[in-house]
Amino acid sequence: MEENEQELNTYLKGRGAQINTPNKFLKTTRVREHIESIDDWSDPNSPTQYLIENAKGIVNKVDSPDVGMFYSMNPYQGCEHGCIYCYARNSFEYFGYSAGLDFERKIIVKKNAPELLRKFLMNPKWECLPIGLSGNTDCYQPAEQKFRLTRGLLEVCLEFNQPVGMITKNAGMLRDMDILKKMSDRNLVSILVSVTSLNEDLRRVMEPRTTTSKQRLRLIKELSDQGIRMGVMLGPMIPGLNEHEMHDIIKLASEAGARFSAYTFIRLNGSIKLLFHDWLYKNFPDRADKVWHMIEGSHDGKVNDSRWGVRMRGEGNIAEIVAMQYRKYTSKYGLNHERMELDTTKFMRPGTQGTLF
Repeated sequence: MEENEQELNTYLKGRGAQINTPNKFLKTTRVREHIESIDDWSDPNSPTQYLIENAKGIVNKVDSPDVGMFYSMNPYQGCEHGCIYCYARNSFEYFGYSAGLDFERKIIVKKNAPELLRKFLMNPKWECLPIGLSGNTDCYQPAEQKFRLTRGLLEVCLEFNQPVGMITKNAGMLRDMDILKKMSDRNLVSILVSVTSLNEDLRRVMEPRTTTSKQRLRLIKELSDQGIRMGVMLGPMIPGLNEHEMHDIIKLASEAGARFSAYTFIRLNGSIKLLFHDWLYKNFPDRADKVWHMIEGSHDGKVNDSRWGVRMRGEGNIAEIVAMQYRKYTSKYGLNHERMELDTTKFMRPGTQGTLF
């Protein structure tokens, strides 16, 4: 193998995706047919780019009955965490990019997100319901340390007494402990911390730019010690990779102070099917066939099922074993409680005496 061909085939450490999949919305696709080409070409090891956008809106209605929220808002599109299984990758194609490497290294920053939220909440037609923060990409991904948009959104929510549900896998949330504590005192926030594996070797390749499981458990503990109701998200559970860790994750999360939980079963829709297949066979060639076939066996012979109520849980023997483990261990460690109902009655627009609906 020639030297330049070896460079092209080098595994990209720190990235989940190793390729850029075609964008189905584009009529043309750019490919490199000759590895010795001297034409301008994107460096696979290029650093993360922040693309500043003045967005037109920030709150979106969620139609899916599987995700437990009616509205969501995302200050960032694309996510540097690089989780290879992330369902949000497909939505990145709407922006004209690939769901693969582009998703991880081209981060769209909605710089005016707090102002848009304020405008949305001031609309008299808004009848307060909880809004999910991180319904698509992680609001505490590395970009947040630079732009602090999530902090800005939380400040607006506190001002209006607007309840939010949050999910993250980044301990950077601790920077906002002060405002989260104030929201918790008013029953305005519910938080899930995603823990998918306690195995650092697996995490480094599956979720390469996330914080460690120890840091995520620390996040649960430190916020729960402040009286904030914390939960743990186990998802996705992937047979042959991490589903056997369910007991230990639930146990440690409970010991850290988690009081509720949720889980999902792996599904590979759209471009994620190609990305995950490429990643799986490059990282786990010894068991890739077995893992792939177990995923297929849990989705009626496919790796994805779009049916409501089934797509996030799977079906068949393997999916049922995962479900049984979840029920057993959450019951044992007291994490099978529903998340608390957030208070929508305190919502008030600045300058008014309260809501009239």
